Amino acid sequence: MSNGQVHLSIHNGVAQILIDRPQARNAMTWSMYEELGRICEQLRDQPEIRVATIRGAGGEAFVAGTDIEQFRTFEGGEDGIAYEKVIDQRIGQIEALPMPTVAIVDGWAIGGGLAISAACDFRIATPKSAFGLPIARTLGNCLSSNNVARVVAAFGVARAKRMLLLAETIPAEEAKACGFVTVIAPADELDQQAAAMCARLAQHAPVTMRVSKEAIRRVIAQTVPEGDDLVRACYGSRDFMIGVNAFLDKKRPEWTGS
Repeated sequence: MSNGQVHLSIHNGVAQILIDRPQARNAMTWSMYEELGRICEQLRDQPEIRVATIRGAGGEAFVAGTDIEQFRTFEGGEDGIAYEKVIDQRIGQIEALPMPTVAIVDGWAIGGGLAISAACDFRIATPKSAFGLPIARTLGNCLSSNNVARVVAAFGVARAKRMLLLAETIPAEEAKACGFVTVIAPADELDQQAAAMCARLAQHAPVTMRVSKEAIRRVIAQTVPEGDDLVRACYGSRDFMIGVNAFLDKKRPEWTGS
């Protein structure tokens, strides 16, 4: 299966990032995360870009998380810490972009896909879109403290527990009701709605938006505690490897609690 690509195009001051691996529901490979990071670095110092958008190819999913096949090589908790630090860096690069960012979500935004959408400033979704972190049911891994903080800030404590403990997905209408999704539009109107939001943002004062984004980021980041011990315990568990193998073998995991 293809390792996938992340593309960048720039038109009239709008940077468009496309996550392109539709045959795997845009599940992210290591090379795709690296390319996403390079694109963020490229955009960071281009003041002529007024807005950036991120979307997934294919219409079935925004991003269906990280490609689980890559976890087969993990040998213990330190691999999990290294992985989560890379994810924190990539998500942080999106969050730190100086221009407003818009996630265009058509379909599933799961795991790392939810984190990417949460790092954006606004989200436009279709009625079929859904947001989830079903790892308690599927893989037996965990999020970094930084990404837990993003989820809690975006959805609130009660919904974060539904997502992380009950492994529920949040449909687009509920995500809009709690403020996470800004606009819901039919798939055939998605581009029109995205263009309208980008045009509106492009008219506003760039410096005001940049410093406001950074102030909000600092407020959230200031409350995040150290969490390597939690990540190490989860990725170093027997249950994590049981979850990975069961997921890839299309079986239901039998958790041991160890």
